[in-house]
Amino acid sequence: MDLTSFNDGAQHIAGRPTRGSGGEPFAVVNPANGATVQQVELATTADVDTAVAAARAALPEWSGATPGTRSEALNRLAGILAEHAGDFARVETAQTGKPIKLSTEFDVPGTVDNTAFFAGAARNLEGKAAGEYSGDHTSYVRREAVGVVGSIAPWNYPLQMAAWKILPAIAAGNTIVLKPAEITPLTSLMFARACTAAGIPDGVVNVVTGAGRTAGEHLIGHPDVAMVSFTGSTAVGRRVAEIATATVKRTHLELGGKAPFVVFDDADLDAAVHGAVAASLINSGQDCTAATRAYVQRPLYDAFVAGVAELYRGIRLGDPLNPQTDMGPLVSFTHRDRVAGFVERARSYATVVTGGAATGKGHDGTDLSLGAYHRPTLITGAAQDSEVVQGEIFGPVLVVLPFDGDEEGLRLANDTPYGLAASAWTRDVHRSLRATREIAAGCVWVNDHIPIISEMPHGGYKASGYGKDMSQYSLDEYTQVKHVMFDTTAVARKDWHRTIFGDR
Repeated sequence: MDLTSFNDGAQHIAGRPTRGSGGEPFAVVNPANGATVQQVELATTADVDTAVAAARAALPEWSGATPGTRSEALNRLAGILAEHAGDFARVETAQTGKPIKLSTEFDVPGTVDNTAFFAGAARNLEGKAAGEYSGDHTSYVRREAVGVVGSIAPWNYPLQMAAWKILPAIAAGNTIVLKPAEITPLTSLMFARACTAAGIPDGVVNVVTGAGRTAGEHLIGHPDVAMVSFTGSTAVGRRVAEIATATVKRTHLELGGKAPFVVFDDADLDAAVHGAVAASLINSGQDCTAATRAYVQRPLYDAFVAGVAELYRGIRLGDPLNPQTDMGPLVSFTHRDRVAGFVERARSYATVVTGGAATGKGHDGTDLSLGAYHRPTLITGAAQDSEVVQGEIFGPVLVVLPFDGDEEGLRLANDTPYGLAASAWTRDVHRSLRATREIAAGCVWVNDHIPIISEMPHGGYKASGYGKDMSQYSLDEYTQVKHVMFDTTAVARKDWHRTIFGDR
């Protein structure tokens, strides 16, 4: 089975690859060298209509299937993904520029594990126990499919985000139309093809590759789409919510982040330094949970800055397919320039300790000027209200600020519109409990930052959106809750009828 040939088109509708009807070819570009990975034809609104119709037609059979049937299909899917792990990793690296060791050791195995998790979760639709809560009736709760789900996934983790959208939706009996980012659609298409190979019925999983303002907005506003799930920037998330609200759709939004990394004065300094480097540079910093703002209590501040700067300077930039490469390029030249703009503007009001635009040769001789590279960048001396502290840069940039008392550190951690993730670094259990309680974020790590697992939910507070990916909580969000009530008395004239007519 070849999942990697895209010559038949960049759409997957009703179980078959098809070409988009947009006409003009669109280049999926390798950001490491500017080479074209694949030419694709983008979807139009007509293609979206076709995909939604296919999903709607497949809904009765799939939603009526037993949980065991859906579980068996997802287990087969997990096996196919594992069998083709190398292909998925290679294509993911080609279209995003992320290091092959990240694709191989994080993106692909995480997706396989997520698939296996939802294979089990499909058989565990939870509800309140049946009982006679009124005394005269037996009540129970049914969880039913919502319907056709329209999902939009981002470009930073194309494979994992496709899985996070598709798996809970179909495990709960829904059908789905997924629109991946048009610059990174290839592994989403591979995932959909794997679904077909696993025996998931045609039309249950559909992928349309198109632009956000045409295909994306049409999908969100489509009258036959019952639920919308979106992962991306907060600004676009507001637009998604606006369109979805007009047609009274359920919405699930996982939006921006500006994760604080709070280091108290009793922390293990070596652990915090290494944790900050890993957490700020994962996926070249293109991660909504990446550490972006390090608040370090003053006694450790200078040593922390020096330690991070030293490790940053040793990060190996180069060919993403080289197993020794630590960091590849950003996803596109446009995005590289956006990140560089934040850094260059910061030079007027803060100190760039190390980093900036990438020039010269990589560790393996790669000409960095041919790709969208940006060196790990450490900034100090910025004000709390400055752009680099408040704005979502989404690149390999860490800003470090000092604080004095615990109260100040936690206040600064919460002082952005976002609330997706955070971490606290301390040996004191009381400090850690206070931090996890008071930091307003959907995930707070203690003495680590970034690890995620399929069994636990992922989602944010405040401008970081609402709803959860992964875990049983995610599965529940893709279901309708129905209360069913049976009379147990067989009495024709109920006592409560007298409140409407007649006497006791």
